[in-house]
Formats: sequence, structure tokens, C-alpha cells
Amino acid sequence: MQLFITFQLVLVAITAPHTVTSSLVRMRALRRGRYPLPHAVFACASLLLCVAPSSALAQQQTAALGADSGSLPDAPVPQSAAQSLAEGASSPKGSASVSGTVLDGSGAAIPGAQVSLARRDGRRLQTVVSGATGDFTFTALPPGSYLVIVDANGFGPFTSAEFDLAPAQSYEIPGISLTVASATTEVMVRPTEVIAAEQIKAEEKQRLLGVIPNFYVSYVHDAAPLTTKQKFSLASHDTLDWTSFVGISATAGIEQANNTYAGYGGGAAGYGKRWAAKFGDGRSADYLSHAVFASLFHQDPRYFYQGTGSNKSRLYHALSNPIVARSDSGHLMPNYSYLLGAMCSGALSNAYYPHADRGRTSSSPMPSLALPAARVRLYFRNSSASA
Repeated sequence: MQLFITFQLVLVAITAPHTVTSSLVRMRALRRGRYPLPHAVFACASLLLCVAPSSALAQQQTAALGADSGSLPDAPVPQSAAQSLAEGASSPKGSASVSGTVLDGSGAAIPGAQVSLARRDGRRLQTVVSGATGDFTFTALPPGSYLVIVDANGFGPFTSAEFDLAPAQSYEIPGISLTVASATTEVMVRPTEVIAAEQIKAEEKQRLLGVIPNFYVSYVHDAAPLTTKQKFSLASHDTLDWTSFVGISATAGIEQANNTYAGYGGGAAGYGKRWAAKFGDGRSADYLSHAVFASLFHQDPRYFYQGTGSNKSRLYHALSNPIVARSDSGHLMPNYSYLLGAMCSGALSNAYYPHADRGRTSSSPMPSLALPAARVRLYFRNSSASA
């Protein structure tokens, strides 16, 4: 309404002076014959004075209208959101706490345990260490669902049931009792045959002075028992060693020079017969005593080195080897395989010795059979001297 009235006033102010002025100007112009400039200027000034206040008034009214529109009330907030805001304002956050005591199975406190506050997905939020009495506390916690995880050295892990915290609630974890962690021992079980094979492989590398075979000496007191196959394999490795052929060749040459067992004759043929006889003596004695009878009587053909004790006891142990043997089960027993092997080897030698010498060849394989014991005694003396 105010704007309309102002507009009318402006319109009257513009048109009225213009009508009066134009009539006067027209009459005077007719009289004087020229345009009245002062009156035109006065009319324009009146028009400006009338328009300027009206435009300023319109701007003030527009500013007032904008101010009123800025103070209009907001849209109504939904009831659920309003309730949430009210509850958030009324619910104190970070005021809840969780506490407890870490104990073992006997009820004793466990200090130094790692106690973690976690979410359901396992995400750990805080971690503290239990005190001297096993106690712990988590403070300034917001409401929500939590669980507690406890880890301690020497004990199995503990995880509590999930619990819900309300605002300003002080919750105590019940029944935190850790059990002793079970010790896990890994034992590798291998067949006895495999262990014995590894021990034989090490024994087959043993040589006195780097030359003389020492394959039947075991430095493992409780060595694994040998199978029949392993006994034959060890006997073959020992009796067919290159040193055996050197010994046979040297012995046959000495017998050839001394014309021992004259029935063999002389020359290359006589040497060959003597060489074959010595080869048969040693091989039959070794196989019979170390493999055949050792398997039949379940005896271990090896000599077990005694690295402790007095010199007298060690010497007695070395000298008793041809008489006393160890069974596959580890018990001591008479050395049947040694005695029977020597006797059977002597009996077999009658098949290839000259007729005139067969009566005295029954004992000829004994030196060959006693060779392992001689090597053992030699090793014993060397080890005692070095000690």
C-alpha cells in the first residue's frame, strides 16, 4: 500500500509541473519567440527531487523484506531425529569403564598380562598391562559392545564373552582365569633301519692311519641294530676292500717264496692257487662270522668303542670282543658267530687246500678272522697313548 501511494505521488509530481510549465512556456514562447531555459531546468530538478526519495524508500523496503525473510523459521525436524539429538545431548559419552582381575587356575594373580579391549570383529581399541595384583581398568569408554582379550607368557589366551556398555556404567569382567599353556614337543620318528644305515655310512669311512679299514668299530654306544641285509652289506664292504687284495697278494707272495703248501707247486700257477686259497679263507671267514651266523644268532658283528673308564677296563673290553658279543637287542652274549665262523671256514678250506695240508688247515682262517679284533686293539692302544 505504501509503495502504491508513493507511486501516485511521484506520478502527480511529474505530470503536474510538466502541464503547468508547458502551458506557461508555450504562452511565453509565443510572446518572445524562444524556448524558456530556466523554467525547463527547474522542471527537471523538481522531477529528480520527487524520484530520488521514492527510489530510496523502495530500497529500504526491499532491505527490510530481506531481513524479515532471513528470520523465517526452519523446516520442522522429523521426530526420530529430534529424539536422537535429545538422547545424544542427554547421554554422557566416554563415561563408562571396564575392569577385572587376571588370575591363574589356582586363583593367584598374574601381573604383567597384556589385556586388550576389542570390538566384535577383533579390532583392538586399547591395551593395558595388569598390575601387581592382576587388576586392570579401561576408562572413558563410550557406550557399545566390547570384549576383552588377555595374553600372558606361559598361559593360554583368554577371550571374554561380548558385553554391552551403557552410559556411565562400570562393568567388571567376571571369571578371568588363565590355564597353563600346553607344551608342544615335536618328535621325528624314523625307522630303525634308516638310522642304522646312516651309522653304517659313517663307519665305512673310518680307516686306521688313513689306510687300514676300521669299518666294524662303532663309536655310538647305543647304535641301532643292523638288519640281515645290512650285515651282509657291511661284510662285503669290509672284506672286498682294496686293502684286502693287497694283503692277499703279499701273503701269497710270501708263501710262494717259502714254498708254503708245497702241493700248490711253483711258478705263476702255484702263486695263483695260493692267492685263491688266501682269498677264500678271508672271504668265507668274514661272511660266516659277520653276516651268516651274526644273522642266525641275532648278534651285532661290530665292536663298540669304550671311551670312558680306566685303561685296564678299556683293555679288558677290547680283548674280550672275540669272546663276548652284543645281541641285536643290546644284551651281552657269547660270540657264537665268531667261533662258528672260524670253524666252518676251516672246514671249507679242505675243499681247496692240498691233500697233504688239509689236516692242519682247519685253523688257518683264524688269523684272518681275528684281524678285526687286532685292528680294534691297535686302535685302542693308539687312543690310549693319545689320551
